[in-house]
Amino acid sequence: MQTLSLYNSLTNKKEIFKPLKEGYVGMYVCGPTVYSNVHLGNVRSFMSFDMIYRYLLHLGYKVRYVRNITDAGHLTDDDAEDKISTKARLEKLEPMEIVQKYTVDFHQILQKFNLLSPSIEPTATGHIMEQIKAIETIIENGLGYEVNGSVYFDVIKYNRTENYGILSKRKIEDAIENTRVLDRQSDKKNPQDFALWKKAEPEHIQRWDSPWGVGFPGWHLECTVMSTKYLGEEFDIHGGGMDLKFPHHECEIAQAQACNHVNPVKYWMHGNMLTLNGKKMSKSTGNNILPGELITGENDNLSKAFAPSAVRFFMMQAHYRSVLDFSNTAVLAAEKGYGRLMEAINMIDKLKTSSISTFDVKLWKQKCYNAMNDDFNTPILIAHLFEVVKLINLMNDDKAFLTIADLEDLKTTIFAFVYDVLGLESQANLNDNLDKLGGVVEVLITLRNQARENKDWKLSDQIRDELLAIGIQLKDGKEGTTFLID
Repeated sequence: MQTLSLYNSLTNKKEIFKPLKEGYVGMYVCGPTVYSNVHLGNVRSFMSFDMIYRYLLHLGYKVRYVRNITDAGHLTDDDAEDKISTKARLEKLEPMEIVQKYTVDFHQILQKFNLLSPSIEPTATGHIMEQIKAIETIIENGLGYEVNGSVYFDVIKYNRTENYGILSKRKIEDAIENTRVLDRQSDKKNPQDFALWKKAEPEHIQRWDSPWGVGFPGWHLECTVMSTKYLGEEFDIHGGGMDLKFPHHECEIAQAQACNHVNPVKYWMHGNMLTLNGKKMSKSTGNNILPGELITGENDNLSKAFAPSAVRFFMMQAHYRSVLDFSNTAVLAAEKGYGRLMEAINMIDKLKTSSISTFDVKLWKQKCYNAMNDDFNTPILIAHLFEVVKLINLMNDDKAFLTIADLEDLKTTIFAFVYDVLGLESQANLNDNLDKLGGVVEVLITLRNQARENKDWKLSDQIRDELLAIGIQLKDGKEGTTFLID
């Protein structure tokens, strides 16, 4: 098996990956809070861990990949209610309707970008009893205390024997400035203490019975409970965005130590952020693109629609720990590169073989593995893939040669890294999708023609305009109606 190194945020250095149990990997990644459409920065983070999951599978590991759904609203500011409840009131729906709506959106978007499903996708509301039990254990171990129906984690007491800051490298004093407004309550012993359970005010919609009264669990608790339930008190990898390192992941460690007396995670991994045109993405300023808008092109920042695989290729061109800036120009360039890669792959079966090889396939293959074994360095991997793109073009012009065995090895390797590891879709799949799209458009053209025959001009115009809005232009001519996909 290949020797894999990964960057451990706990130690701030690259380490040789040695799972707790040989041949098996337990990996937990923080999932979305489902109160709105998943944003592009989320997609990048989940895509990074999808790539990591894929490569671990490719290396032959049996991986249990757990990614949660946060469907229990947690107060994250000084508002009267959480974001799920707020959205429920705005849309005049039950909180679980909001949860269902945006969970479906999350799954649909990730499916479009060809992300594999996790092994287990637990929900916060499905583990309320386990969270209550964990709180009871923390209280029994002297690190939790109840005040007026709420329960808090005693950070100062914990820090006397453990290190609250082991992951973020923050000193306890720094936590005062970064404590969420929610937790700066007069009934707490210390401003650094964070909520394990919050008393529900009358207006709070999501609420559960507990030994301390009606309330709801704290923000950090669900991940501690679900990760250790499905992966054990100690497991291999915990992933998430850089923004979760503190306080969320720091609190997870403290809670797990308080419950089980062990540091729960061997390797902490954090992906970096996605910016747009050099600035932080923000819905309020309009500097934002939803993932679905990339596919339709319906955003002022985009000149056209992009295939999900072209966007995925763009994402893979940057290392998961580096900031990536999204721009129309950058994705256009990535689209061209993706097209060149697919064209070369489609030429492989047409290449002639020779009795000699002018290219060292085994050396190139190991260079691809070396890139991925160096903390999943996808940009370097892609650079090596384009060495073979050049080779394929030379072979097509009879300027380079491979034996049958070397060509087969090259084909197997490039297919594995492009499709299995990077998660790009084959051109054949894309063409199949285009054929299906064309079939759907033909059905709509038939319905439009029937509407025109019935002089239903409103329906006819509606079909034409709605197709145009998603980049499909109808052209009426003497020989009938044709369409053009932008």
